[in-house]
Amino acid sequence: MAADLSQIVKAYDVRGVVPDQWDETLAELFGAAFVQVTGARAIVTGHDMRPSSPGLSRAFARGAAARGVDVTEIGLCSTDQLYYASGALGLPGAMFTASHNPARYNGIKMCRAGAAPVGQDTGLTQIRELTEGWLESGAPQPAAQPGTVTGRDTLEDYAAHLRSLVDLTAIRPLKVVVDAGNGMGGHTVPTVFAGLPLTLVPMYFELDGTFPNHEANPLDPANIVDLQKRVREEGADLGIAFDGDADRCFVVDEHGDPVSPSAITALVAARELARNGGRGTIIHNLITSRSVPEVVEEQGGTPQRTRVGHSFIKAEMARTGAIFGGEHSAHYYFKDFWNADTGMLAALHVLAALGGQDGPLSALVAQYDRYVGSGEINSTVADQQARLAAIRATYAPREDVTLDDLDGLTVAAADWWFNVRPSNTEPLLRLNAEARDEATMAKVRDEALSLIRG
Repeated sequence: MAADLSQIVKAYDVRGVVPDQWDETLAELFGAAFVQVTGARAIVTGHDMRPSSPGLSRAFARGAAARGVDVTEIGLCSTDQLYYASGALGLPGAMFTASHNPARYNGIKMCRAGAAPVGQDTGLTQIRELTEGWLESGAPQPAAQPGTVTGRDTLEDYAAHLRSLVDLTAIRPLKVVVDAGNGMGGHTVPTVFAGLPLTLVPMYFELDGTFPNHEANPLDPANIVDLQKRVREEGADLGIAFDGDADRCFVVDEHGDPVSPSAITALVAARELARNGGRGTIIHNLITSRSVPEVVEEQGGTPQRTRVGHSFIKAEMARTGAIFGGEHSAHYYFKDFWNADTGMLAALHVLAALGGQDGPLSALVAQYDRYVGSGEINSTVADQQARLAAIRATYAPREDVTLDDLDGLTVAAADWWFNVRPSNTEPLLRLNAEARDEATMAKVRDEALSLIRG
């Protein structure tokens, strides 16, 4: 393994090809570095269904135990189940998953006790530097008394905790199709949904880290085609798709039409505000729909806009004491879940909202879906800053627009807005546009693209 780990230690996690970029030897060093940086006396680990995950997870545990730290292994789990264990047990945690990446990839999502994130600025840089040093000089000396490694099953407790946060007692019977994409949703959904008045139609619940049916990335429209078709065939009330590690959920209505994650954010925000007496701060990133802050204010809450990315959301959740946060990428964060993201809890909110009234999902979400969005459009550019400067020069003289630099450049008018953000890892600019109607959105989108692509 190379001593420079910059290609696999990202802003929020470790992610790379196994065994080309990292392997069990490196995982063991990561385990030792993790416990040194966190100062932990005990940790918890979990892993997804990828073929390399059990070995990498066990190697990490060996590295931690060799430093005198006790390790609780919860085994197969979703990422939010690992966050549950970290929160409930009060332990730093490590989840072995590459989420929606192809089968040859694997990674580690790390957190401190209480599911507090470990990212580039909160420990991940130090973990990388320690590991790089040990790759050159040799592994650190083991502790005189090694730690223990024991197993623990947390699935039932995780499911019970989630159900305690949403009132599902009075919902009407619903038929729901769930596409787990051969990921961890196939492991967690049966237990979480057990006992609810649901007719569950499972799709691709077999755990298979080679993803034989489709990529476990529902953000790509190609990967929800099977779900959309099955919802229509079954006459189901809705469909739910989870990504590979089941921390994100995507929803389609009774027609098989995708429901915008911004609409889900607004719906859950309204429910969480109602649960908190109409008071509370709701976090949303700057590419979520304007529907979100509008709904939050209508329900008596305080919207708080942030940069894109879970580390920014979680930091703002902690800083403001927010009760809920949502991203347009379908990550949903809950104060009652240690400020961590859980797609499963968001899915339960959707089921509770739909089952608590008589109308179809399409009608229910219409009140939360008030604008037309472009989706994210990526453009390869030679000079990101030059293109952003050209956009600024075009719009700055206009009195009917405002510009801000919270994350890239956002240009906003009364009935439309667009945001252009540079990728941190590729020569790309990412465009998101939204307007009151399709024609205006298309005009704004095309004007922005012409400037981006120069």
